[in-house]
Amino acid sequence: MMCVAGLTSSLLSAGQVSPPVPAAPSAPALAAPAAPANGMTPMQRADATPKGQLKNPYSDGDAAVVESGHQSYLKYACSGCHGGNGGGGMCPPLTNDVWVYGGDDDTLFRLVAYGTDALQAKGYGRKGTENVVGPMPPMGLIVQTDDEVWRILAFVRSNYHGAPECKFGCGSD
Repeated sequence: MMCVAGLTSSLLSAGQVSPPVPAAPSAPALAAPAAPANGMTPMQRADATPKGQLKNPYSDGDAAVVESGHQSYLKYACSGCHGGNGGGGMCPPLTNDVWVYGGDDDTLFRLVAYGTDALQAKGYGRKGTENVVGPMPPMGLIVQTDDEVWRILAFVRSNYHGAPECKFGCGSD
């Protein structure tokens, strides 16, 4: 219920946030790679791809992609629930080694696109627990492209501070 407030915030802010005006860089700015021409909405991508086959095309080591993902994370108000850098708030942190539904790319993409209720209806179950676990709203209705979700997930992975062996899921993930 608490993350629904974040969804409301996302709906209100997604269309009202202006892109930041870049400061005069002292070094050449990094340009994020362009979105692939075959872009889809997150829901379309998740519906069109068999379970287990979604893979992030971006590396969390690519500074331009990570910055682009951070800007989308802020634009869509993910920070309203998960905190400014993913450290948690009224919903789970995104920086530790607890992946509530699993830490693989496919599961995380579908979780963002569908939200927890639809994800559970598709047969996914909880694998981990957190102290704060509000329902994830279906951000695939708000985030405009699958490419933006991948960039957001690259940003999330870049801020991971858990056990290295659990960065993409742990144990039965």
